[in-house]
Amino acid sequence: MELTLELAEKILASQPFSVLLGTRVTTFGDGAATLELDIRPDLLQQNGFVHGGVLSYAADNAITFAGGAALGPAVLTGGFTISYLRPAVGRLLRAQAKVAHAGGRQATCTCELSTLDENGEATLCAIAQGTVIAQRG
Repeated sequence: MELTLELAEKILASQPFSVLLGTRVTTFGDGAATLELDIRPDLLQQNGFVHGGVLSYAADNAITFAGGAALGPAVLTGGFTISYLRPAVGRLLRAQAKVAHAGGRQATCTCELSTLDENGEATLCAIAQGTVIAQRG
């Protein structure tokens, strides 16, 4: 099965939670993936920042898509960590993940999460690292 942006879009569209959030995959391939979602009032916490759960979701999914770009589409997150660097505010959340190392059934990936303001200026708000594992057939 050829791994393409179109296939990644179909996989993302099959995830009800991703559809609920309005997530888009904007780049995919060569061991990398970028997911984006519009920042809406219902995704914020009480101080007006993007909720940490939304940032974690974006990191988890971007890492898994990047790992899938290297290992194939049948993958799962094995685990990940995230560090919140600053409050996430803006109009768009972007999660850019790439494979740092891939073996036969496992890939270690990194992810940078940034928000974009009205002028398109990006601010790094979190970083994550995770392990993606290929499912056995």
